[in-house]
Amino acid sequence: MLASLTLLLGLPLALATGDEPHGCTPLLPVTLDKATIHGLLGQWFYITGASTYEPHLEEFKAVKYSTFSFSPGSHEDELRITESMRVNETCVVKNAKIQIFWHNSTLVHVDDQVASPAKLIQSDKDLLILKNFNDNFLSLSLSARTPNVSKEQLEEFKAHLYCLGFTEEDIFYASEKDACPLPEEKMDEGDAELKLG
Repeated sequence: MLASLTLLLGLPLALATGDEPHGCTPLLPVTLDKATIHGLLGQWFYITGASTYEPHLEEFKAVKYSTFSFSPGSHEDELRITESMRVNETCVVKNAKIQIFWHNSTLVHVDDQVASPAKLIQSDKDLLILKNFNDNFLSLSLSARTPNVSKEQLEEFKAHLYCLGFTEEDIFYASEKDACPLPEEKMDEGDAELKLG
């Protein structure tokens, strides 16, 4: 889940304290409104992420592939999220909720009573950059409407990570070769078990 949100809201990420280093482009959060939330609806593919928050870091290491989709919730302050991911060798499908806090433009992923707050960062409409904040820990993830992004888009995202103090060794990538079958597809013998959560 976190991978998707941190990955996604991407999947859950943390706010940096202080200014970005000189020469770095600041990460500008989006002010949430109904049009912005409508633009999030539909399917996303987790691409990459990095975190200093140990639970997110462990999830980034374990998640080999993740896709998720947002749909309207039961009221205007909520989104539903369905995540399909390969965690190590197991495919998992999970359903969770995203609470929308309009007053401070924060998205909070709620899963198993664990809340991960995140800010949506301004970017291309087909990219989803999420910055999670848990105390002083930092997480940043990139998801996209397609399983791949351009070299330029990836390099721009990595430049943000480097400016925040991450190194190449801190960055974890999803791999399309590890994609899970869709829930309605029959799994062949030898495939990882599909678990519904």
